[in-house]
Amino acid sequence: MQTSVALAGTPELAAEISPSADVGLESVDLVLRLIELLARSATPRRLTEIANELGISKARAHRHLRALLRRGYVRQDLDSERYEIGIKVMVLGEAVRDRFDVLTAMRPQMLRLREATSQTVTASALADDSVVVLELLPGRTLIEFGVRPGAALDLHASAHGLIALAFGPARLRDKALSEPLKAWTRATVTRPKELGAAIEKVRRQGWATAPDQVMQGVNALAAPVFDHRAAWCGTLALVGSTQFIPGRPPKFLIEQVTNASAEASRSMGWKARAA
Repeated sequence: MQTSVALAGTPELAAEISPSADVGLESVDLVLRLIELLARSATPRRLTEIANELGISKARAHRHLRALLRRGYVRQDLDSERYEIGIKVMVLGEAVRDRFDVLTAMRPQMLRLREATSQTVTASALADDSVVVLELLPGRTLIEFGVRPGAALDLHASAHGLIALAFGPARLRDKALSEPLKAWTRATVTRPKELGAAIEKVRRQGWATAPDQVMQGVNALAAPVFDHRAAWCGTLALVGSTQFIPGRPPKFLIEQVTNASAEASRSMGWKARAA
């Protein structure tokens, strides 16, 4: 039995809804959850683990996994029979990544920053109210620092996050100041009042650092990138040892990062206000 639902004000348009349509949507949702599960997993997963985590039968999980295998979205280790994300997902990601204008604008500046400082350079932007690393350019130091592209950074405990709180949507700041703040180290800011003061300082000076906030001996120096509306759209940062990037960085590093972010902003159509 089918049910027709007329759209208000447009009697000539109607959507036919059947029980099979609901089943189809559930299958699509399940496939997307399955891909996300494998993409987040650090190691290949057993069929039983996948089925249990998704709350479905092994037979149903196996059926969807076989379909994804055929399309290249999932691969299976023949020895362990475990499943992991396939190369097709990376291929699609690379195909659409260049469409992010902010990343295109930041890439030349990332190269320039690495050449000028030899430090690791990272770029981030907001995704679903999380600051996500879009790209990382390894430094030329003895010890490398950085996080994988796609990683979400804590707003209160990272230089990228502090830039987002200072220049991003007000809802981010309201949320950060109203929720418990995780203590990664003894130096991590966990008091809302202290975080509020740090946000205001970042807004005034135009750059942020986060020494020892997530890991002892590691710091980042970040600056905001703005678009043609003068709205914050991303962040550029140096990442390295506190030996080279102290809590109060040398003027040279501050100028390098802020100049790079300003140049990326100009590529996005941003124009600095006259003094």
